[in-house]
Parts: sequence; C-alpha cells; structure tokens
Amino acid sequence: MAIVITTALILTSIVWVEIVRDSYHALAHYWKPLYRLHVWHHKVFRPDLTPASEAIYRKAHWYNDVPEALVMLLLSFLPVLLSYNAQLPNFQAAWAGSIYTGLFLLSAIARGAGVPYMDELTDKTHRPGDFTSLPARWFVNRPYHWRHHFDNQNAYYSGTLTLVDKLMGTALSLKGKTVAVTGASGSLGKALLKYLHLAGANVIAITSSQQTLSIEVNGEVLPINTLSWQIGEESNLTQTLELTDILILNHGINVHGESTQEAITQSYEVNAFSSWRLMELFFTTVRTNKDKVLKEVWINTSEAEVSPAFSPLYELSKRTLGDLITLRRLDAPCVVRKLILGPFKSNLNPIGVMSADWVAQQIVNLAQRDMRNIIVTINPLTFIAFPLKEFFVSTYFQLFSRR
Repeated sequence: MAIVITTALILTSIVWVEIVRDSYHALAHYWKPLYRLHVWHHKVFRPDLTPASEAIYRKAHWYNDVPEALVMLLLSFLPVLLSYNAQLPNFQAAWAGSIYTGLFLLSAIARGAGVPYMDELTDKTHRPGDFTSLPARWFVNRPYHWRHHFDNQNAYYSGTLTLVDKLMGTALSLKGKTVAVTGASGSLGKALLKYLHLAGANVIAITSSQQTLSIEVNGEVLPINTLSWQIGEESNLTQTLELTDILILNHGINVHGESTQEAITQSYEVNAFSSWRLMELFFTTVRTNKDKVLKEVWINTSEAEVSPAFSPLYELSKRTLGDLITLRRLDAPCVVRKLILGPFKSNLNPIGVMSADWVAQQIVNLAQRDMRNIIVTINPLTFIAFPLKEFFVSTYFQLFSRR
C-alpha cells in the first residue's frame, strides 16, 4: 500500500506543477502584466521554428520561462504541505514536483545564459525541421505546440501534458479554419454548419441539393457557401479540398430492410466507398508542415460499427467504412477523427431519440478537446464496446498490413 501511495504522490505532484504551468500560460494571454513578459516567447520563432535571433531567444527565457518556473516552484510546495498534514506515509515523495520544477528552472536559466547545446537538449518543442509525426493526443510534441505559435495563440496552452487544453476546450482551435461538410443538407449537416460557424470556422456546404443552404444564428438567416456534388464525382472537389482545413464526411444513405443488388451497391457506394475516395483525395493535399498540423478529416462512421441499427445494409456498409478508416489511420498524413453517433432524428432515421442539433453541439465540443473517437450516444455500452473493438482491430491491422 505504501508503494502505491508513494507512486501516486510522485505522479500527482508532477501533474500538479504541469497544471500550474499551463494555467500560468493561459493567464499570460489574458492578463496584460503577464502578457508583457510572455509576448517575448512569441517574438522568438519563425514558422519553421528557427529563432529570429539568439538575443531574443535568450531574452524570452529570462522574461517568460524563468518567471513561469518560479511560480511552478512556489506552488509545488502545496502537495507537500497537504500530504504532510494528511499524515500520508512517505509524504516526502510529494517533493518530486519541486525537484521536477527545479530541473525545469535550471534549464530555463541555462538557455537564457546561452549555455551551448542546452536548447537542443531541453527545448524539444521548438526544434526546427520537418514534422515526422502528427499532433499528439496526450503529450505535447512539436506539431502540437507549433499550432500555439502559428494557428491560434489563444489555444494549445499545454506544455507537456495536454490535460489542461482538453479541460478548457483549447486542444483544437476552429477559429478561422475552412471546414467543408458533406451531407450538408441533412439534419446533422445543417446543425454542424451552425455550430462550426459559432466556433469561428468558415464553413462550406457540400450537398447533392441544387439549392444554396443557409443557417439561422440568433434569429438571423446566413447563406452558406454551397457546392453541389454527386456520388462518383469526387475529383470535381479537388480544388475545394486544397483550400479546406477540415473535411467532415457526413453523407450517407439508409435503405432500411432492402437487400436487392441495387440496394447493396448503393449502400456501399454512398456509405463507404465515396467517403473513402474523398478521404484519399484530401490526403493528397497534405504536403507541408502546416498541412500536417492543421488539416483533418472527421468521418461519421456511426454507432452501427458496434451495435445494431436495425438496417442490415446500413450496418454492413458503415462497418466497412469504419474498418477502412481504422486501417488508413495507421499511416494517414493528418489527424483522422471518427464520429460514432447514436440514433438522432433525421430523414435517414425518423425515429431517432436524440436531436441533430444537440449531437452537432457535442461533436464540436469534443473535437475542441481533441477527442479522436467522438462518441455521442445514449447507449452506455458503446463507450465500452467501441474502444475495445477499435483497439483490437487496429492492433490486428498493425500486425498484418504493410505500410
């Protein structure tokens, strides 16, 4: 038991000082006295993460990193005091946060003093060069932190763990992003356009309808940039996808109980293969470091991946799409999110129990917390069944596919 408590104290104290650091960072963007110090951190780097000058780089550490570390060090004593007052065994383990912060402080001082190679050893999130990975989910890497400098400075505050950004909803900024939504004339499509717009995105509606779509926001009707598109004409969207940051594949069809050859062909073509072709076409637009960190695909694979939808062809085609996405995620050039949605009321499912408006709101909310598998459902079993299914299928694909 003592070992468990000791380990918990070590981890808790370190996580605590990381929360302090990220909170300090976020506060520095809203409180002018701190921002005057923190702004030096944003003066340092060019978009390729090379420093503008050695002098500014060193000054940024004295004005930002050192004060930040001192605040972390001061508040690192809190877990020690709490564990001491609680008379926990081996309460001294709570000093781990102070030791961790002390190392952070010393490295910041060394960088500010210009100690040779110290930046290469300790400033990993600001190293220049091509990105060899995508923005990470739980630990901050170079692509993740790059977005704080060059996507939205009022987001992506986390320094090591992404926990604070997930809690604040700043792990993905939609502000200024160009977001294209297929199936835009449907109930969920229209709702997504609305909430993406409210989050600051520039939305594009892609639909089989010939009419210009609009959304209603605060009693005002706003026309949306609308592109008409038909299944099989994916290549016609190439130019639009080049300018798109986030592609949301939301179109689908439900033939309910039909099982004819035509129904089979149509279900797989609309629900699986057209989305797969559009995704692959979008992947060809991911070329630069900026593309790798800003471009994303969100795909509505549905709860039918793991549970009955009382429509066999809908289930089969959506499961096919889900497995294709799981396979392609292994070496995708950008972030790919799955939308695993329970029964919401729509033309495809008139007896759905959730409102499309509420579902869309949850999707945007969870995406801003960087959830890669966005589950919105009333079925609690899905929150267990889907992660298990995704883990085992992904592991199988990793073991037996060539990338």
